[in-house]
Amino acid sequence: MEQGSAREGVRPPYAPGAYAGTPLTGRVPEQMRVGRPQDAERADGVDRARGEHTHSEPTAPRVIRHSVRGQVLAALRAALVDGELTPGQVYSAPALGARFGVSATPVREAMQQLATEGAVEVVPNRGFRVSERGPRELAELAEVRALIEVPVMLRLARTVPAERWSALRPLADATVTAAAVGDRASYAECDRAFHRAVLALAGNEQLVAIADELHRRSQWPLVAGPATRRADLLADAAEHTALLDALIAQDLTVVQALVREHFTGADG
Repeated sequence: MEQGSAREGVRPPYAPGAYAGTPLTGRVPEQMRVGRPQDAERADGVDRARGEHTHSEPTAPRVIRHSVRGQVLAALRAALVDGELTPGQVYSAPALGARFGVSATPVREAMQQLATEGAVEVVPNRGFRVSERGPRELAELAEVRALIEVPVMLRLARTVPAERWSALRPLADATVTAAAVGDRASYAECDRAFHRAVLALAGNEQLVAIADELHRRSQWPLVAGPATRRADLLADAAEHTALLDALIAQDLTVVQALVREHFTGADG
């Protein structure tokens, strides 16, 4: 793995033209941008600027490190969904850290998490390659999700009272709002939140966790133009509201048709 950090003469990204004209800083949460590289370094219990260990307050630095790592992970996920990280390209942790204003350590830890999710692959001594997810793999993920979610949703449609479905209206509306502005990263979060809330009515936490992981994997994007993306998001969001209307009305025929149709798309 490459050496160095955002403070120590960062090398350029390994991917040719990586980040050219597409900085990731716009996706980084504001509270993370306030953090400095030395904050993350002190989280390891070492003040590298002075070359000495700091043991006076062991709890606070650990919180800083975990917070930075979580925010970097969220920013990287958003960049993946938006297509700012190009499938097939290799990115180094120091270069990404320089963009986020943090050391390479939290970036490397976040990328390791993304590797377990299948979003990136570790390239020894170079960095991380963004996985290329083609139409066939996305179709397979949609099929597996349908096998899990469709029977549960149809069962819930017959047993959950209308008022509980009505309580999910703000979540469905949030997907419409994100789709209307073409914000794919925000839409991805709102989309998963809506599906989690629906499945949570079954009372099975393992089901929710597994379905959410499959859903997240299905959200890494295909190469598509902004217009196509926005149209797809709007259509998907419209299915959420139509499905909720049918569930509230307890129209099981419409519910069944909408649920099955929803999983034929790449985003649903």
